[in-house]
Amino acid sequence: MSDELVSGLLKKTDLRVVFASTPELSRQARATHGTAPAAAVLLSQALTAAALMGALQKSDSRINIQLECDGPLRGLFVDGDTTGLVRGYVKNTLVEYSGGGGQYHWRPVLGNKGFLSVLRDLGGGEYYRSSVELEAFDLAGDLERYFRQSDQLPSHVMLAQLPEGGDAEPLGHVAGLLVQPLPGADLEAFAALGERLRRDFEPALKAHGAEGASAMLRALVPDEDFEVMSRYPLRFGCSCSKDRVLRALLAMGREELTDLLEKEGQAEATCQFCTTRYVIPGDEIRGMLERGAI
Repeated sequence: MSDELVSGLLKKTDLRVVFASTPELSRQARATHGTAPAAAVLLSQALTAAALMGALQKSDSRINIQLECDGPLRGLFVDGDTTGLVRGYVKNTLVEYSGGGGQYHWRPVLGNKGFLSVLRDLGGGEYYRSSVELEAFDLAGDLERYFRQSDQLPSHVMLAQLPEGGDAEPLGHVAGLLVQPLPGADLEAFAALGERLRRDFEPALKAHGAEGASAMLRALVPDEDFEVMSRYPLRFGCSCSKDRVLRALLAMGREELTDLLEKEGQAEATCQFCTTRYVIPGDEIRGMLERGAI
């Protein structure tokens, strides 16, 4: 099944539910960056979170999530938009082992101190950034704290991946769920739904993960008043291009670019998100200088 996001509304209680199924894009991200198991799992969770939060954005805008920590992962950066395109990277791709089960599972990876920062594109060239210190040292838990502290909005966030074939494929079924109350929502129903979903999320993923997002959401939210509001495919990709590299070179200025040409003979750049390597030959740089483009 292809990766997909489905969002809807429980009309009687005014609760918004957003679900994302992301196994393929998670595996593509792992292959692109060559991440070891623990790094791959955290990157997949972050990409899933970016897809969920991207669904909350207004049209033609992006959101990015940055995590910094003093553990061996050192941090990660992901972003997503309203079309279902997500991308991201971890600072240390070689982190292989996490802790045991329970609340300290990710402490060996994330360490003892750090922060989670979210940048929202508000449109019209305006942005809003807010941050929280890591407290749960679990991406879902700290995102819930972010929503509660920065947005004053209680939220249920669940992120999970279930291996296939034992530990042979750690990114077997990957999914995320976000539940938020709308203004005037039934908060008792919100709390009860969160308790039930935390109990049922992983069992439902195990039973229905291979059937796709719609089947998973039906299993988790079978309520008759649940109405699907939107659905769209999700994918891992990048917006980098040679033109963007050229614009970055133009921004360097004539003196710095001349110095680069004399020392290196060409310009090279590698995209952190997709690992694409761009090489701008010296002749092309000299042409830019001769044309007075800089």
